Amino acid sequence: MFQLSVNGLGKRFGARKVFANVAFTLSTGDSIALTGRNGSGKTTLLMVLLASQHPSAGTVEYTQDGKKLDDDAVRLQSSLVGPYLNLYDQLTAEENLVFFATVAGQQVTGKRINELLERVGLEGRGSDLVRAYSSGMKQRLKYAVALLKDPAYLFLDEPSSNLDEAGKQMVAGVIDEYRRKAIIVIATNEREEYGLARAVCALSD
Repeated sequence: MFQLSVNGLGKRFGARKVFANVAFTLSTGDSIALTGRNGSGKTTLLMVLLASQHPSAGTVEYTQDGKKLDDDAVRLQSSLVGPYLNLYDQLTAEENLVFFATVAGQQVTGKRINELLERVGLEGRGSDLVRAYSSGMKQRLKYAVALLKDPAYLFLDEPSSNLDEAGKQMVAGVIDEYRRKAIIVIATNEREEYGLARAVCALSD
């Protein structure tokens, strides 16, 4: 059983308060949507949860079966889909998946690559250079990268960005699948997206 505990979390940039007193506890099988107007701090909160930024107040703790996870263990168990996840345009989709698996200390087989590409609707396009992909295809590939780890913590920022209706259905399917076996944190203003989560944390600017 994995858990994410957030207590009294706050972030400031100089004199400007981004958010304050954010608190929630999630266990495997739980999901939460971070909502709020543009500038309310949704992405910043995600970055704090992922330890890419330091909080100004409060704590974030990850545990497995009651044992605290260190930063390396959290990285191994976490995946992110967001605008700031950079793919490599000069590589093919298959080569991107091999690269990200290697960085995570994993090995990935051709069969697994094909399964992931099919899962996100990119079957038959794995040997194409990513620079030839549309923005929607790149978003689909980001999901394939995220699912490489079969993560215990799945973070989604603007999960349906650049996707058509079929792509949005793919996202809903991924969320539905992982909602049963992972902790999911979604940052979004889209009602159809935060409606997929079991709880909502509304931020105010």
